[in-house]
Amino acid sequence: MNMEEQKKKKILCVGLVCLDIINVVDKYPEEDTDSRCLSQRWQRGGNASNSCTVLSLLGAPCAFMGSVSAGPVADLSFRIVLSEPLCLSLLHQSGDSLLNLPDATADDFSKVDLQQFKWIHWEGRNAEEQVKMIQQVVKYNSTLPQQQRITVSVEIEKTREPLYQLFSHGDVVFVSKDVARHFGFLSAEDALRGFYSRVKQGAVLICAWAEKGADALGPDGVLVHSDAFPPESLVDTLGAGDTFNSAVIFTLSNGGSLQDALTFGCRVAGAKCGFHGYDGIAAKFTND
Repeated sequence: MNMEEQKKKKILCVGLVCLDIINVVDKYPEEDTDSRCLSQRWQRGGNASNSCTVLSLLGAPCAFMGSVSAGPVADLSFRIVLSEPLCLSLLHQSGDSLLNLPDATADDFSKVDLQQFKWIHWEGRNAEEQVKMIQQVVKYNSTLPQQQRITVSVEIEKTREPLYQLFSHGDVVFVSKDVARHFGFLSAEDALRGFYSRVKQGAVLICAWAEKGADALGPDGVLVHSDAFPPESLVDTLGAGDTFNSAVIFTLSNGGSLQDALTFGCRVAGAKCGFHGYDGIAAKFTND
């Protein structure tokens, strides 16, 4: 397989899809007061789903794997997923209720044809099952030459102890500002230095720090930094972290450097904060 064929393979995002109902108000409501909404919109959300949306808008062939429940809201989610350009839905339908909906399992993942993919990204959720999924990829990779292996990335966003086992299983590991601060780190650089002993040999660790930009640390020990690129007017920060992750993955999966990936991630995430939703990403970045 040549490099061009490898680049055409898909990126798979594993994690949550949900329905975000967004109410726009003129100011944050005070406690025990009523506030009239200026507008409302329904938007498909969830970290992995958002990442898949952004990847597709940037032009990457991608796929999503996660759980949805039966019902009209799920039908809406299916239609939105399937309408995204180049975005294949691999949704596991389970249960009749949105409450306690089980996440995709290692058994579900075993049915995925791994030959389709060059990169698989996990949003940290049911970590024990996700580790088993990653182990399936490691076993698959062991049969292939280095240039044909699937790259594994994980996102550790929530401050939940079971998620921290994912540190040692990603080739690329995204750790959130919230997790960093939970451990007492006051900057992205401190977090990377403090967490790096947890990642596996040769891994890249990345931490975004909102308006202070983002840092990354690889096996060479050199810290890479990008400043933030704030929009002229702050409009909508929902999904900015997912946007950053996606833009980084997009660049690295196409052979870009870590510095280029970090800078592009900050540029796309910053621009996304200047408009509602994600549609503006395609217009602004696909011709860069």
